[in-house]
Amino acid sequence: MSQYIKPHPHWEDHEKPFMPGSPSAPHHESHIRVAYGLVAILVGLTGGLGNALVSVNLPTLQGELGLTPSEVAWLPAAYAMVNITANLLVFKFRQQYGMRLFAEIGLGLYAVLALLHLSIDSAESLILLRGASGFSGAAASTLGVLYMLQAFPRRLLGKALVLGVSITQLATPLAWVLSPSLIELGNWHGLYSFEAGMALCAFAAVVLLKLPPGYQIKAFEKLDFLAFALFAPAAGLLIAFLTQGYIRWWFNDTNLAWMAIGSLFLFTLCSFLEYHRVNPLVKVRWLAQGSTIYFAVGAMILRFITTEQNYGMVNMLRTLGMGSEQMQPLFWVVFLGIVCGIALSAVTFGPRTILVQVFTAILLIGISSFMDFGRTSMDRPHDFFYSQFVLSIGAGMFMGPLVMIGFKQAFKYGPDHIVTFIVLLNVTQTLGGLLGTATLSTFEQQRQQHHYAAIVSHLNVADPLVANRLKQQQLAVGSVITDPVLRAATGTAQLAQTARREANVRAYNDVFLLIGILATGFLLWPVLLAAGPAIQSRRANAASGTSSHSST
Repeated sequence: MSQYIKPHPHWEDHEKPFMPGSPSAPHHESHIRVAYGLVAILVGLTGGLGNALVSVNLPTLQGELGLTPSEVAWLPAAYAMVNITANLLVFKFRQQYGMRLFAEIGLGLYAVLALLHLSIDSAESLILLRGASGFSGAAASTLGVLYMLQAFPRRLLGKALVLGVSITQLATPLAWVLSPSLIELGNWHGLYSFEAGMALCAFAAVVLLKLPPGYQIKAFEKLDFLAFALFAPAAGLLIAFLTQGYIRWWFNDTNLAWMAIGSLFLFTLCSFLEYHRVNPLVKVRWLAQGSTIYFAVGAMILRFITTEQNYGMVNMLRTLGMGSEQMQPLFWVVFLGIVCGIALSAVTFGPRTILVQVFTAILLIGISSFMDFGRTSMDRPHDFFYSQFVLSIGAGMFMGPLVMIGFKQAFKYGPDHIVTFIVLLNVTQTLGGLLGTATLSTFEQQRQQHHYAAIVSHLNVADPLVANRLKQQQLAVGSVITDPVLRAATGTAQLAQTARREANVRAYNDVFLLIGILATGFLLWPVLLAAGPAIQSRRANAASGTSSHSST
């Protein structure tokens, strides 16, 4: 039985909050609903744009700060480590202390941290600040959803939720579109200046337009903090393992093994503690159910296959020498595609269309991957317009239905399961993205070595074509290198560089093919799950029919 902290107003049935921690739903005038919708967009974008700006510009940050690839990878990793665990405490905080305090502290802290970034130059301090920003980013993303729910009447709750949870998906293409101008204005400080400005605007917006009050209950228990103290480092070690593994290489650093072992040990302790609690913070028993496991695996695979865009397409174009400026028009197309996907999902959303939307999103992502298969070193960003627009529609469609499927599953067991669902969703999406990048990077490096060996094995200097290419390479540098021996070595090195580039292109084609195959398999997965019992039933009926026939 929930223990209410303070008396709550008398609400009509249609105005009551769905659960403690959610705002009430009073009637709003049309202009107020529009204001709530605009604040939802601002706050939702603020929650995702800070991390997106860092992730998109890692090469720039690496150069400006003088970091190695392994060191700069800690910036987005630190954000993810805190963001993935923050909802464990964020949900209960707003249940116990109210929506308004939650909103103002969350975004106020985000604004302060963003401003601190402007005065920090050391990499260690930036990593700590990115970690703290992960907590505030989780609060901002949650507030974006809650404000969007106020922008629509309750009968359109499902459509409002689809829009609210999908806003943060626009952050990455926006970061690509805005980054060239921001870096031109002030290098990496320009990125953090923009993030600080967004955070201050969002903070001002939630202070001026407050969420309606809801129930406040006594939510925290002492063992909640012990569970968090076990879960947070376990998730952090797992994220560190995934982000550092393909950079340091999986089998070359014993620290990676200790990260994996430590993560597994702490997850086991946390699960044991929560399994035996009366009121656990994480509902381990629900997580162990078959339907929940299917949902978690499906959600992670969905996020995995969308990494074709942020890893495969982007890194292939970078390999071909394309920078943010050249890719800017492409990400306008991506932004438009995600907007179309979100709008299509919201307009067609309904109980009967949820699964159709998810399967359509998977189909579109698979089609896009097969469209990208067969790329060459002559391709440029405009060649990806059609395929990435198709993928972006699918990426914009899947998040809303996915949240509704999981929300319905959790709510059947009671409102206290919602915090577990929120954590599960955040974990599957964060780990799905990290696992996708780690797996595809490992796969691409292996395939690149294979293709490079195959190409080099056919480069025989006695071959007239190879000899002619080497001569052309030497002539190209003849005006600046007069030494014939050095000129010959430079020409050979440039030919090897060309071979490496072609090997990379072929490897990324393998990545596109792999994603397409995974998407196809994912589409067939529910069909096979449904077909298994049907085949067994048919065999049992056939066997019983044969036995009855033989007995007669």
